Amino acid sequence: MSQTTARPQSRPLSPHLSIWKPGPHMVVSIVHRVTGTLLATIGTVVFVWWLAALAGGPDSYAVFHNWVVQRADATAVLPGIANGLAMVAAIGLTWSFFQHLATGVRHFILDIGAGYELKVNRLGALATIAFSVTATALTWAYIVTKGMQS
Repeated sequence: MSQTTARPQSRPLSPHLSIWKPGPHMVVSIVHRVTGTLLATIGTVVFVWWLAALAGGPDSYAVFHNWVVQRADATAVLPGIANGLAMVAAIGLTWSFFQHLATGVRHFILDIGAGYELKVNRLGALATIAFSVTATALTWAYIVTKGMQS
């Protein structure tokens, strides 16, 4: 018996990303994955650094505190930059937390079968962005005002 080689038939191609116009629901879904990764990675690194600083004793914790927590005076150049970067990272992690939280709730609602209508889905995606920005601003306003009172 001879075997004949089958010719591959033309198959329809799946739509590629270049065909789709990114909407808020697509962006929020991708951002959900990115924020989860950032929270897991950066949060874990800072948490392990903090634990190691605690275990290392007062001198080790002082280094951690100077780089991450303490506000630098006007004459300190490197600690001032480090504190500024730590502040930007903290605000970014706060936004990531609230965005990941809101998108997780949105995905939970979608998992129970609600919110698949196009307008509702779009509104839900935009609501997660609005919530995360508002919650981050309110959280940091509270932190800054409490810090000024101390």
